[in-house]
Amino acid sequence: MMDSCSLCPRACGVNRNKGVKGVCKTADKIFIASHTVHNGEEPPISGTRGSGTIFFSNCSLNCVFCQNYPISQLGNGREISNDDLADIMLNLQDKGVHNINLVTPTHYSAHIAKAIYEAKQKGLKIPLLYNSSGYESVEALRLLEGLIDIYLPDIKYSNDDIAFRYSNVKNYVEANRAALKEMKRQVGNLSFDSDGIAQKGLLIRHLVLPNEIENTKACLDFIAKELSKDTYISIMSQYHKAYKSDDLKMPQKLDNGQYQQALDYMDSLGLENGWRQNG
Repeated sequence: MMDSCSLCPRACGVNRNKGVKGVCKTADKIFIASHTVHNGEEPPISGTRGSGTIFFSNCSLNCVFCQNYPISQLGNGREISNDDLADIMLNLQDKGVHNINLVTPTHYSAHIAKAIYEAKQKGLKIPLLYNSSGYESVEALRLLEGLIDIYLPDIKYSNDDIAFRYSNVKNYVEANRAALKEMKRQVGNLSFDSDGIAQKGLLIRHLVLPNEIENTKACLDFIAKELSKDTYISIMSQYHKAYKSDDLKMPQKLDNGQYQQALDYMDSLGLENGWRQNG
């Protein structure tokens, strides 16, 4: 798929295996910004011992409000090999983390699949978590089946005009919804061990954007009606002005009242599973 790249729904068609960079600003090499024990994820992900998080450089989206923009948009990071990536997974496991958390993995999914296989051959046993924007190719996801235990995607948008305005992508909604259905098919609803630590399943994140409450409502409608009311959702209030949000004159932060509207709408749909932040 990287010979004429279609790892993400942009399908820009460049030959990344020949060193040509795609829209994601990535060619055939792996770049990561950091790998660490992370304690700031949702409770069943970070648990008591943390999540073994690997932050990959660059991204297939161009979100104007990205809070990780030095990594995702500016490409900060260092080159590593596939063997290095497998060893990083094993080293994080040795630190006692609950899972390996692959952050912004989409454009590296081919590399990641190979590294997971190598790491499992060397003793990797803990769950693998795919932490993404939700802008995924169903074909690529199917090639990950059996390798990924937990999917942690975003559902950012329910309207392609909004998706283009904020993330410079034209087909987010169709691609995202197909991807969420495929993830659900592979791993089902989120399940836990006896200590409440996630072991397998789907957990969807949604960031409530200022003045876009109808976008949020339509995203929640999709989850309730086309996935399941039992779906676990992390609904986030942590928007703040970052990167190029000034270009669109976005507010400094999310209004508490708008976040409460989102929570009330979740309740009205019967979406009870998941986690909420302070508004």
